[in-house]
Amino acid sequence: MRLIQTALAGTLESSDAQVMVENAGTGIELSIESDVINQYGRQIRETVLETLARLGVENARVRVIDKGALDCTLRARVECAVFRACRIEKDFPWGGVIR
Repeated sequence: MRLIQTALAGTLESSDAQVMVENAGTGIELSIESDVINQYGRQIRETVLETLARLGVENARVRVIDKGALDCTLRARVECAVFRACRIEKDFPWGGVIR
């Protein structure tokens, strides 16, 4: 998927995450802020990168501000931000539809 614009999904509430994605030159640039980075940073990173790969995003700058979100919430926030950045406005391919 090609990102057309910068997009944001999620909140800064407890047990949620805010994900911002924007187009980048080459590759994935990922930054993560989390109160639990020492315990779960590796899992957060893997979840975000796996979701981007599943969606076919190859070039993006991604910023995640985690407030204790579960993996399913992280996946949903990344998907939503990517769909918004690609200007997908209907017939959302949520979840495991995209391979």
